[in-house]
Amino acid sequence: MVTAVQPLVLRRVPAVRHLGPNWYAAVMGTSAVGTGGAVLPGLTDGLRTVCTAVWALSLVLLVVVLTARALHWTYHRDQARTHLLDPAIAPFYGCLSMALLAVGGGAVTVGRGWLGTPGAVALDAVLFTVGTAVGLVTATAVPFLLTVRHRTELGQVTPAWLLPLVAPMVSAALGPLLLPYLPPGPPRETLLIGCFALFGLSLFMTLLMLSLVFARLVLAGPLPLALTPTLFLVLGPLGQSTTAVGIFGDRAPGVVPAPYDRGLADLAVLYGIPVMGFALLWLAFATAHVVRARRRGMRFAMTWWGFTFPVGTCVTGSAALARHTGLAAYDWLTFGLYGLLVACWAAATVGTVRGLVSGELLAAPRTAPAEPRRAMARTTSDAVR
Repeated sequence: MVTAVQPLVLRRVPAVRHLGPNWYAAVMGTSAVGTGGAVLPGLTDGLRTVCTAVWALSLVLLVVVLTARALHWTYHRDQARTHLLDPAIAPFYGCLSMALLAVGGGAVTVGRGWLGTPGAVALDAVLFTVGTAVGLVTATAVPFLLTVRHRTELGQVTPAWLLPLVAPMVSAALGPLLLPYLPPGPPRETLLIGCFALFGLSLFMTLLMLSLVFARLVLAGPLPLALTPTLFLVLGPLGQSTTAVGIFGDRAPGVVPAPYDRGLADLAVLYGIPVMGFALLWLAFATAHVVRARRRGMRFAMTWWGFTFPVGTCVTGSAALARHTGLAAYDWLTFGLYGLLVACWAAATVGTVRGLVSGELLAAPRTAPAEPRRAMARTTSDAVR
């Protein structure tokens, strides 16, 4: 049996040589469509079934990409190490953590009907534990490599550098989903406080990087065309942190003592409203850049998945504000953002399928030009193909 399968596997191995960690973004974006639909006001049984089916697709994609990446590391270790030490590609290792966490969180929110509660909780517990551990490693290791192994210029900074720093924020937002399945008392309180610590860890590191990203845009000009969609990645920490404080406020009563439970509920509003306001401003800013890039010939690349999961975090963040403020405006905002998410996911999915059929997305990177700045831009562009 093994000998019969082995030749088939070996024939497929060359196809994954240039498959980087950015492919986990497709898992994240697909999961965001499923879990984002689950928070829509007035969710019907039919829509819930569709959301569950999309989440199930993300679970299948996770298994496929994990397998492909395992083959990549097994048979193309030289290329894998090159990716890990490349400042343009290494930040995408944060996508592994977030893909695991997104699929795990979806198991509890929309997958229970198909998996059963025990199965969904078990799957989420495993993926949350592994995803959080991987996220903490990447949040530490990638900045360490950037500061020790590389000497980068301001013009080489991209919003993708946010990816490993946002992973702990995803853990912070999804960890409280497991609270009802833990014993009351210290286990629940420890998990919630731990998630709050992950929130702070990610928030302050992200603030440092956000200032660097904006300085790069102001001082070095717009991003290369293929990288322009990564501007949407800035929405990730904004929407995810709003989601996190919202769920802290939801789950705090009965878990942490007064008055901290009330304080966390107040934080959901006092923090979430201004941050969501900034997220909408950045959405308009990033959209203007994308329109400019499209007019200048921006073609499909795997960076288009950057349109999906960051918008998904804003969907769940807006839904959290709707719960805590009771304002219908946030319900309408949630619907609008979800419509944008579905449109972006459809565009990214169609482009990915076409690229896989043509072989372009898995082809070897083109030779970079000789000029240092352009060479860096091309290297980064190839990293997200």
